[in-house]
Amino acid sequence: MQYEYLIFNLLVISGPLLFGFFRSFYFVDKWLPAAGSIILVGIPYIIWDALVTGRHWTFNASYVTGTYISGLPVEEWLFFITVPFACLFSWEMITLYARDRTFEGMRRLRPYLYLLPAAGVLIFSRGLEYTGLVLIFIGIAVFADQFLRTDLLLSRRFYIYLGLIVFFTLVFNGYLTARPVVLYGETYQLGWRIITIPVEDFGYGIALLFLNTSIFIKLRQSRFARLVMLTHI
Repeated sequence: MQYEYLIFNLLVISGPLLFGFFRSFYFVDKWLPAAGSIILVGIPYIIWDALVTGRHWTFNASYVTGTYISGLPVEEWLFFITVPFACLFSWEMITLYARDRTFEGMRRLRPYLYLLPAAGVLIFSRGLEYTGLVLIFIGIAVFADQFLRTDLLLSRRFYIYLGLIVFFTLVFNGYLTARPVVLYGETYQLGWRIITIPVEDFGYGIALLFLNTSIFIKLRQSRFARLVMLTHI
């Protein structure tokens, strides 16, 4: 069905859009920083996607409407809006209802994670381009987390969130790869799969949502965003 990937996107975002207006899950006053983070992170990801489509992966014409922008189906553009928005909504629910504590051990481990981009460049040069790019972007997300002083890596809530990201990846990417909406070039990845999902997809999603959440938190703390939030009180 050609509208299947489009329907998938609408289903992903429908829950957060609906429940975001309810007082128990109020998210309307955070839509501005959410939009800002989605745009800022979406730009490099869409460039990455456009550059590798046709090599690292392709889209099955049977499941997309046939409308393309810069070589990507419009549904793929929507993916970078709907999935981060749904996950940022989930992050806010975690911060509301889950207790937090600091994992000091991660403070000592974090400097070693800065080696990930270098490892990614090496692996990329050996032909495993998707694997290498994933490691580079995870390293960038780790650096951004410390640079922006969001310190998600030190937060217990973040690991609850990571569990949700892995679950969402199993559900969302499981659907996209099982149909299959997305077809992969095995040459550019390790070839390891969890069910039908390339292991790199998990790292791809973690880096995407890690960056989105760090920037979202920083933007939410900005003066303009606080003023917007005050108008909704």
